[in-house]
Amino acid sequence: MTGYEPRPIDPAALTELRTTDDAGRPCRSFTADEGGHPLRCCLRGSEPGERIALVSYAPLRRWAAVTGASPGAYDEQGPVFLHAEACAGPDPEREGYPFSRPGALRTVRRYDAHGRIVGGRLLEIPAEEAKGFDAALDEAFADPEVALAHVRAVEYGCFHFEVRRP
Repeated sequence: MTGYEPRPIDPAALTELRTTDDAGRPCRSFTADEGGHPLRCCLRGSEPGERIALVSYAPLRRWAAVTGASPGAYDEQGPVFLHAEACAGPDPEREGYPFSRPGALRTVRRYDAHGRIVGGRLLEIPAEEAKGFDAALDEAFADPEVALAHVRAVEYGCFHFEVRRP
């Protein structure tokens, strides 16, 4: 079990993204030839043969719309994979952090209640993956200004998941 809750993309946002993504483009699905595409709807890798889509997603913009924050220039969008149709979401029995493997590089980007970046950290995922993430998130939330953190892949900058202040 992890010390923090990795949050998938909100179901209401998923419904919208499966029609039109955050860049205003229509969703186009395809059949995954191979597995492993990081699905942000259920926080697991895709399986061969599943219908999935690659869409543009603006996580901070969507959070700001609910909270009234104004991230300004920190509002960004990027590619994420999701199931082409509604899925059951994350497995409640799943342990650990999603999309984590020792040696992979992640950024843990911190945002304040206004949606502005207030710091970040590079994380090379250690052999004890959960301990590495827990330590990076403990560090992030030790700052009382931090309202949420986004975990992203360094290689492609893709949003992986969000963690909000416990």
